[in-house]
Amino acid sequence: MKVVSFFSGLGGLDKGFADTGYDIIWANDFDKYAVQTYKANFGEHIVLGDINEIPLNEIPDCDVLIGGFPCQPFSMMGEQKGFEDTRGTLFFRIAEIVDDKIKRGKKPRAIILENVRSLKTHNNGRTYKEIHRILQDVLGYKVFCKILNTADYGVPQTRNRTYIVCFDNQTAEYEFPAEQKLDKTLQDLLEHDVDNKYFLSDRILPTILSNGTGGYKAKSEIDLKIARPLCATMAKMHRACQDNYVTQKGRVRRLTPRECARLQGFEDSFVIPVSDCQAYKQFGNAVTVNVSRAIAQSVKDTLKELGEWTD
Repeated sequence: MKVVSFFSGLGGLDKGFADTGYDIIWANDFDKYAVQTYKANFGEHIVLGDINEIPLNEIPDCDVLIGGFPCQPFSMMGEQKGFEDTRGTLFFRIAEIVDDKIKRGKKPRAIILENVRSLKTHNNGRTYKEIHRILQDVLGYKVFCKILNTADYGVPQTRNRTYIVCFDNQTAEYEFPAEQKLDKTLQDLLEHDVDNKYFLSDRILPTILSNGTGGYKAKSEIDLKIARPLCATMAKMHRACQDNYVTQKGRVRRLTPRECARLQGFEDSFVIPVSDCQAYKQFGNAVTVNVSRAIAQSVKDTLKELGEWTD
């Protein structure tokens, strides 16, 4: 099955589908450093650029369309402007691309989209209602939606994300992948002999471990068994109520980029060709591979049941 991927980042969503037998023929992202990481691991089929500026006729036809469209407009950590934010309109670009495929008789058989947990509740549910309406009533897909947590798919990170799975076939009966037992902790994923630069200085340690100041209070904890959600701004080193910190050799340190990769389901063979700052950003934005792989397999099973899967 040929797959086109939008907002690919370093390729977490893509890897899950590739691992399950899909053929990723084209991908896109506007971040040159994310594209650098993607190319180092998956090949040259990713195109650098703003999807709004790529002509429709240059986007290949596909069987399956996937994308983790930008989450900032809907995130609990952002201003939650939704479609009032120009980045929120990128969903409409996806709809425009699919509509063009439909008009040319090349409608994708399935669409898989990923976003933050708060997508379903943003603006009292009106944002998701509009997304659902476009996918179902305008584009003609049967739509399924559920919030999945990375920790329920074998990786010790609390990371709740909204997954939208759509089928062109209205007879489709789809079930999201069953949860898996978590048999690892964050400590199982830690590196040894870590560079001294990742350890906190005595000067910054009290700030990192504090519970906040002024009107903002939140409990700071370290050495968690299940990691907090990785975020794109990890390089800034937030307090321990937001970022993950661990104790090693009697000292407190931040996570390394490789540990962040492991917390997103990437094997150690995954190449990290960029700076730590860019790596933190990319892994903080990534789709967890384990969840992507489980989604990909469940979609594959449904397409097989419908008689629409092709190798």
